[in-house]
Amino acid sequence: MKKLIIEWKHLDVAGETCNRCYDTGENLNKEVKRLNRALQQQGIKVEWFETKLDDTQIPQSNTIYFNGVPIEDILNIKVSKNYCGSCTDLLGIDTYCRTIIFEGDEYEDIPAKAIRRAAYKVLGIAEVKSALAEISGCGCNRGGCC
Repeated sequence: MKKLIIEWKHLDVAGETCNRCYDTGENLNKEVKRLNRALQQQGIKVEWFETKLDDTQIPQSNTIYFNGVPIEDILNIKVSKNYCGSCTDLLGIDTYCRTIIFEGDEYEDIPAKAIRRAAYKVLGIAEVKSALAEISGCGCNRGGCC
């Protein structure tokens, strides 16, 4: 079975992380489940683990690596930073954390669609979408959410 290993690095202060890292972790957890469902039939397993960072490693926080390669080296992503109130509260000092610019929008968390696209690109396969979703949307009547 082929494997894709994803590492998520994030700040950890006594078991807590900032809001943007928390959101990235939620996105990653959901996306890995979705990827495993989609890729299981192709004999591919996606696994992920987290590396907890301390306050001296803030520039590395909220990063995702795919088989050891950072997401910004896989996709057309620019890395930036801005003030993070959540980290400031956790650490007690003004803190500026990592953001990404993906498809022209700035994100404080790493969005699920970026995680998914990076995974497929690293695996060298085309993203498979449900034929039903392509024809009529996902069925939720909101359109474009799949």
